[in-house]
Amino acid sequence: VQLVESGGGLVQPGGSLTLSCAASGFSFSRVLMRWYRQAPGKGHELVADISGEGSIRNYADSVKGRFTISRDNAKNTVYLQMDSLKPDDTAVYYCNTYLMSMQFWGQGTQVIVSS
Repeated sequence: VQLVESGGGLVQPGGSLTLSCAASGFSFSRVLMRWYRQAPGKGHELVADISGEGSIRNYADSVKGRFTISRDNAKNTVYLQMDSLKPDDTAVYYCNTYLMSMQFWGQGTQVIVSS
């Protein structure tokens, strides 16, 4: 199982970024996928998740209405569109899934929201 995030960077408050997570090594379309984040000095926070076929999506209250999770099962990729970014969104963002009773994580991608 491999999860590789990309798309992070520095953005001004109010700006947008789209994160991508390329997955391999498992039957991607059958598996729920999650985005977590970890801000400096804090624990992991579940940001959003999406069902295997993409019909069910859940969001943390802190990002609801601003972030959109989606997936392209033909490309084995899950996305996180982040709009109206705030300084509090600054964190390392991780792709995650749970398979065979184990958690799998990507290496993370840094998002910094600052003027």
